[in-house]
Amino acid sequence: MEGLQVNTTPPNPAAGYEALIRTYFDGCNEANVEKMAACFTQDAVHYFPPSMYGGAWIGGRLIAERWAQFVATKGSAWTIDRLVVAPDSHQAVIEWTHYKTLEGAILRGDEWYIFDEETGLIKEIRAYYAAAQHSDVAVSELEGFDYAGRGYHLSCPIPRQPTSSTPGA
Repeated sequence: MEGLQVNTTPPNPAAGYEALIRTYFDGCNEANVEKMAACFTQDAVHYFPPSMYGGAWIGGRLIAERWAQFVATKGSAWTIDRLVVAPDSHQAVIEWTHYKTLEGAILRGDEWYIFDEETGLIKEIRAYYAAAQHSDVAVSELEGFDYAGRGYHLSCPIPRQPTSSTPGA
C-alpha cells in the first residue's frame, strides 16, 4: 500500500478525502496495518476522550497497529454511518458505529478529520463518543488536545446565572 495517492486537487478533492476515509475504514475492518498506515501522515494524531485507550495515539503506524489489535482481541468492526467533507478547509466529519463483537458491545460516535494540505493524507482525528458524561469529570474534553492553543473557548462565552429552575442550582 506504499505510495497511496489521493485526489485532493480540483476538480473533486471531496471525493479524494471521502475515498481515503473509506480506505482507512476498509483497512480497519480487514485489520490491514499497511492499508491503514498508508492513509496517515507519519506524525498523525488520533485523539480520544479522557480515560479511553490510554490517551492520544501518535503516529500513523501506531494508529493502524492499535486498531488491528482491536480486531484480534475484541472482534471489532466499524461502519461509516454519515460522512461530510469540507474540501476547501481540508476537513471532514463522520458518524460511525464500532461493533465489539466479542464483547457484545456497540459504540457510536463522531470523528473530525484534518487532512495534510500537501499530501492529502489524514494528519489528525478527533474522536467524540456518544456516551454519558463521567460523573467524576467536570470538563469532558479530548485528552491531550490543545484547546487553548487552537483558539477554543475555555469557558462559556455567554454569561449564565443559575436560577431556581436550573437543574443542580
